[in-house]
Amino acid sequence: MNQMVHSAMPASQPRERLLAAAVEQARQGGIADLSLRELAAAIGTSHRMLLYHFGSREGLLLAIAGAVEETERATLLGWGVTTGDARRFWTRISDPAMWPAERLFFELYVQALLGRLGDDRFLDSAVEVQAGASEATARADTRLGLAVVRGLLLDLLATGDRDGVTEAYERFLQLYEG
Repeated sequence: MNQMVHSAMPASQPRERLLAAAVEQARQGGIADLSLRELAAAIGTSHRMLLYHFGSREGLLLAIAGAVEETERATLLGWGVTTGDARRFWTRISDPAMWPAERLFFELYVQALLGRLGDDRFLDSAVEVQAGASEATARADTRLGLAVVRGLLLDLLATGDRDGVTEAYERFLQLYEG
């Protein structure tokens, strides 16, 4: 039975410190197999504190996903939409240092698809339309770009073939430019 997740808890310094520690734990070791107690122990707190600040395990997962996404969006907002920007973006997200964050994204995506995050907020935010020529065009372009990037990232994480996957991304950019 899925319960509605209420993760809109007020921000506080202790909550932000716990969230930062949970994000780091999730990036380094994953979280799917950790109970709330195990996650609390891994970051040096109690499960009661996590419940107090995030409401539930699902609320914590949503907060982690939101924090990771917010960091990436903040980085991307300063960039334009040229192919040069797309190449910089790919270089950043395909860097092996980012692989733990990418694994976390896919882990949370699966959790959301299985209904384990309680509601559809994560999935709803996974496709966000940016301004474009028209809303229909922007939505289609956004989905196409996301599908290519996510598919290639999944390939990269599965194979570790950064050169081959980057070559495929370059091919996509060439087709998109044409």
